[in-house]
Amino acid sequence: MKGKILDSLTIEGDSKIILLVIDGLGGLEMDGRGTELEAAHIPNLDDLARESSCGLIEPVGKGITPGSGPSHLALFGYDPVENNIGRGVLSALGVGFKLTERDVAARANFATVDREGIILDRRAGRIPTDENIRLCKKILNRLRLPEGIEVFLEPEKEHRAVLVLRGDYLFGDISDTDPQRTGVKPLDPLPLNRESEKTAQIVRSVVDQIKEILKDEDPANMMLFRGFAKYRPLPSFMERFKLKALAIANYPMYQGVARLVGMDVHPPQRDMAAQFQVLKERFSDYDFIYLHIKETDSSGEDGDFDRKVRVLEDVDRFIPEVVSLGPDVLVVTGDHSTPARLKSHSWHPVPFLIRSPYARKDRVRGFTELECAGGILGTFPAVDVMALILANAKRLTKFGA
Repeated sequence: MKGKILDSLTIEGDSKIILLVIDGLGGLEMDGRGTELEAAHIPNLDDLARESSCGLIEPVGKGITPGSGPSHLALFGYDPVENNIGRGVLSALGVGFKLTERDVAARANFATVDREGIILDRRAGRIPTDENIRLCKKILNRLRLPEGIEVFLEPEKEHRAVLVLRGDYLFGDISDTDPQRTGVKPLDPLPLNRESEKTAQIVRSVVDQIKEILKDEDPANMMLFRGFAKYRPLPSFMERFKLKALAIANYPMYQGVARLVGMDVHPPQRDMAAQFQVLKERFSDYDFIYLHIKETDSSGEDGDFDRKVRVLEDVDRFIPEVVSLGPDVLVVTGDHSTPARLKSHSWHPVPFLIRSPYARKDRVRGFTELECAGGILGTFPAVDVMALILANAKRLTKFGA
């Protein structure tokens, strides 16, 4: 209901918006050094916080650890529960595959199994992308599926690929074959409801055939699948918010979420500096630019506190350049927390700031979890972020008489 109200209030305008998402931003105290944000020397982000309205956002809800897909959808103003999109669809969109409403997609990993079928390596030694391409072609040349069913196997990078099945009456409520650990056999693809039984049978046939096709390969002699999902389009950013939007993101998953909501997607860049250069070059062309920084998240998942601190400090050095562009609204936040102490995503609320001429300044003195917790915005759902952005961009009209 809230989303429909928001859509009905949006108006056109000429204001410029930047959303900087520092993936996995939030942290936890570790080794007596505070959180990663507290340990980092980030004077520019601290100054920005002092000029902004601050708070904490919850991607899905209290105590719920979100995946990257739902947490980004929430930031973009799409209810993450009502619009829970499987990883397969996001991966397919991320490699630029043109999905239709007859498609079911899954994320795929080339893997290594022993003679008994026990998984030795879920990533097949991170095989080169050229080898991935060769193996995908080999599989497609030999796969045989029921009449009326098309199959696509799109290489992504190294060991990663995307499986897409296309046909009538296909559904994506199917369990993963990837157990996400070694020392066990791949799981059977099971239907999670009656309407997905036909699709699960097709997937089982695909798995069996691939096992036979790859049996003489080394090290990539198996494929594992997860995140099965049926594609259904969402209303676009332009339809909902009247915003011409650009995504600057280096990883396919985040490009996929951006494409799902109708953003233009800039080609991946070699590093963070190149991403910020694209922001400067394309700023005048778009109403809304989403810039995604991945390295904070990967550092947290590796348990590397010091590297996450260094990445935060690297981001901080680009903040003056972002501010100098003069956006009407500048938001800095994360999609979720990834504390190095946990080596994973977590349920902890994420620091948030919004700077605009109409944002009330508060008493926050720096961009940390504890400081933002005392901000004027308090702790609020991430799905409300777009309403705040649009209001501060003067792109919302009044509700009611």
